[in-house]
Amino acid sequence: MKANDSTEADATDSAGNTAGRRRGRRPAGEDTRAALLAAARAVFVEQGFDRATVRTIASRAGLDAAMVNHWFGGKEGLFAAAMQFPVDPSTLVDELLAGGVDDLGERLVRRFLSVWDSSRGGALVALIRSASSHEEAARMMREFITSVLFGRLAAAMDSDRPELRAALCGSQISGLALTRYVIRLEPLASADPDTVAAAIGPTMQRYLTGEL
Repeated sequence: MKANDSTEADATDSAGNTAGRRRGRRPAGEDTRAALLAAARAVFVEQGFDRATVRTIASRAGLDAAMVNHWFGGKEGLFAAAMQFPVDPSTLVDELLAGGVDDLGERLVRRFLSVWDSSRGGALVALIRSASSHEEAARMMREFITSVLFGRLAAAMDSDRPELRAALCGSQISGLALTRYVIRLEPLASADPDTVAAAIGPTMQRYLTGEL
């Protein structure tokens, strides 16, 4: 019996009514998504973002590679979901670049705060805490900084030393997350996003486009 036939059989009793046996089961789509996320986390840790392929991740999950695009839109979206990052990094980079480069640093900080303030840092806080003692979490954080978000953004600036620029941006944002959401250092922890963006934005701008 096929998996979907089994689901249908479980969902209907001998009288043709919805059966209680289905209660507590996750829909097949949720199982597929969960399997891809588990496989992605393992493969990204083992191989890094650049070397990991959609085919490898799908194979590890026992699924067709097309399922990655179906559920996550591609490798970037899958990585974002694996990190529980609420915005697709590739979309975020395009969004930031569309506004030009003159005030990019300030817009980047403001966008970061708009994503994380509502959840007081959310999964990023957990990742930062884990990175200090778990190599897997540290590698995920490094990949996010160097390959997925800041590395791509720095490369788009066509400036010298893009790797260093990406690392400096990552240090600034991860430091902000640490002090605002983990240590909760006042008055930074409760400062409004515009104030924080105006104060930190120029530093981020220099990291992206200025002389180092």
